[in-house]
Amino acid sequence: MREIKQVWTTPTAIWVEDTEGNQRSANFADYPRLRYATPEEREAYELSAEGIHWESINEDLSFEGFFDTKEFTSLYRFFQANPELNASAVARRLGISQSLFAQYISGRKTPSRERMEQIQEEIQRIGESLLAVSL
Repeated sequence: MREIKQVWTTPTAIWVEDTEGNQRSANFADYPRLRYATPEEREAYELSAEGIHWESINEDLSFEGFFDTKEFTSLYRFFQANPELNASAVARRLGISQSLFAQYISGRKTPSRERMEQIQEEIQRIGESLLAVSL
């Protein structure tokens, strides 16, 4: 695990520096919850050994994620673009563990073609359900 020495924000990003002097940033624009957060909400983060947590907007960034160079999965991009959808709730609807689903989203594990079709179909069912709403 990478040891982080310092964390700070600018108007457009959050920065981390590890004990070896390596600095990385995450742009708020890349994370919808952070993009639409107020400056006060962006500053109200908590640190843990693993990363940064914003309680009021329910966002988490791992320190390792700042230093990873892997590409984002289509699931990751989908859930980042649609923060109103709860990935844990989607996993429950699919009947799979939330931990496994999180690994699919992060790219640590790759779903089979069949599983990816199930995920897509479930998300489409959610969309159809929302389209049917009449208030």
